[in-house]
Amino acid sequence: MTTTQKTLASGSGWSVSDVVCAAVAGDRPFEEEHRGFCIAAVTRGTFRYRTRQGTAMLVPGAILLGNPGACYECGHEHGAGDRCLSFHFSPAYLERVVAELPGAKRLGFADPRLPPLPSLAPVLAEAEAARERSDNEAFEELGLRIAGAVAAAAAGSAAATRTPGRRDQKRVAEAVRLIELNAERPLSLSELADGTATSPYHFLRIFRYVAGMTPYQFLLRTRLHRAAVRLRSSDATISMIAFDAGFNDLSTFNRRFRREMGEAPGAYRARRSHKR
Repeated sequence: MTTTQKTLASGSGWSVSDVVCAAVAGDRPFEEEHRGFCIAAVTRGTFRYRTRQGTAMLVPGAILLGNPGACYECGHEHGAGDRCLSFHFSPAYLERVVAELPGAKRLGFADPRLPPLPSLAPVLAEAEAARERSDNEAFEELGLRIAGAVAAAAAGSAAATRTPGRRDQKRVAEAVRLIELNAERPLSLSELADGTATSPYHFLRIFRYVAGMTPYQFLLRTRLHRAAVRLRSSDATISMIAFDAGFNDLSTFNRRFRREMGEAPGAYRARRSHKR
């Protein structure tokens, strides 16, 4: 096999995989079929992609677009190997996303790819960074953001976000309370959206608008804040504080804490004793 595929995260109607291809010029391409909608961000290498929508050369930063049931073929006549972050969505899942986008009511891609676009660069960089950090919890939100951005770009829509009304603001407040009460356990975007009776994509948009950050970012900040308070107020071990806050391993906690607070947990705690 010249291609390896590792599932990074998945949920109801969606999944994301790290796909690495080692094919070289001269290897015979073989035909495959998209089982659902596919939005694959090329992060390394080049390859030729042929499907019923047409044929395109894919380069880093480009987005491969696939429709359910469409057969496709990838070739490497002009280069060796590639790597993609491949997001897969069921038709029902993507339909709910497209329904929220002004001017993007058509479910399905007319073109085989999107070229590298400045509007997609920030979220694609976040997704690649999440893959490198093994931050798999982040992919539910990232998948929704990428799906919405790609669907809007493919339809030529700016996908303007309407200002949330009082009902949406109330939904965000309810979600914030839910996060605060359950920050130590895994909280999926779908669970938070279900608790406010909205679609995950709509919920993500209104939460970002009202709170100024995504639900996942708010969850992480809540965990880190509580951990910082305990580091200053208790003598519990750093590992116990990390696990109690909701982090699955100490290295992840140390990395995130340093990024958020500007210093390692041990150094942060040490400054407590200096002030006594």
